Amino acid sequence: MKIVLAPDSFKESVTAAEAASAMARGVRTVVPDAECIEVPMSDGGEGFTEAVAAGIGARVIDVDVHDALGRPARGTIAVGEGIAAFEVASAVGLDMVETGERDIMRSSSRGVGELLLAAAEHVGGGGQVVVGLGGSATNDGGAGMLAALGARFLDGEDRALEPHPAGLRDLARIDLSGLDPAVRSLRITAACDVTNPLTGERGASAVFGPQKGADADTVRDLDSLLDRLARTAQQATDADAEGEGPASAAAAEGAGAAGGLGWALMAFLGALMEPGVDLVCRTVDLAGAVRGADLVLTGEGSVDAQTLDGKTPAGVARVAAEAGVPCVVLAGRVVADADVLLEHGVSALVGIVPGAVDLETALAAGAENLERSAATVVRLARLGI
Repeated sequence: MKIVLAPDSFKESVTAAEAASAMARGVRTVVPDAECIEVPMSDGGEGFTEAVAAGIGARVIDVDVHDALGRPARGTIAVGEGIAAFEVASAVGLDMVETGERDIMRSSSRGVGELLLAAAEHVGGGGQVVVGLGGSATNDGGAGMLAALGARFLDGEDRALEPHPAGLRDLARIDLSGLDPAVRSLRITAACDVTNPLTGERGASAVFGPQKGADADTVRDLDSLLDRLARTAQQATDADAEGEGPASAAAAEGAGAAGGLGWALMAFLGALMEPGVDLVCRTVDLAGAVRGADLVLTGEGSVDAQTLDGKTPAGVARVAAEAGVPCVVLAGRVVADADVLLEHGVSALVGIVPGAVDLETALAAGAENLERSAATVVRLARLGI
């Protein structure tokens, strides 16, 4: 048997590479001589850097950055010939900040700008950079990133403001004259798993703010601040007569990704937006790996109807379906409405958690549960069930 193992990470439990290895161990308990093709996946969040690095044969290096709260941290970038890749979560990830320390109003995307500067140094002017959007602790519309690149945020008296939501309440003007020219010359692709605009009821603040600790009042404040940021930025770029400007970018699909980083990358750095799972599928040549396979196993921590909107299991299932190969999704949590995936290339949905256990226990046993569940799926497949 040839079986392709192409999972995303299981958040707070196992990485994508660990998940693929656990699945492979399960397969081999049933078919010891099975050809197991491990293809760790990502849709732009956790594991994106490693997935792209494997696909392009790049090396992964550490970079000194600041996390969302401004503390020293170590981010990572994958560096190849004329190309670099990184995920914003490696610098300003939500999982880098303890629950009790989270402060969305004072969280900044500065670390993303530091990753971009490092990427520009390695690939040179005009080089290609791929940025995975997802998992950030920030909702600053990319202000911190832009400040790290040389932009200045000013009040009505031209006093410098801190580039985070709480500091931008008195924003009157944005000075882009100091924006780093090497970064501006990069060809940036942003890998994104959401289609949300910057503001409004489907915007960054309303949809993702609560996940980062924002209550209803804070969500309203954040949405208002992002709207003000976009309008002020439009004035700055109108003055510079550059492109279509931030106003149109604010309404674009993916502008609300990673707390508005999608918007900032498009509006100021000319980034192209692409569904993250599509980009990774292409980079790792998933179609080539699946060709001639008997079965594909994929999965992530939780699947539901929204998994269809650019998440890894849906993307992997699509590639498998195009090759005529059955695809089974393994997940820690399978929500009832996830059945819609069965109409889009998924052959079966399998919850890996045995019985009623608490979340902490389930997360700790992620690899063990994946191994056992993969073995069960293969046994059933051999029986034609």
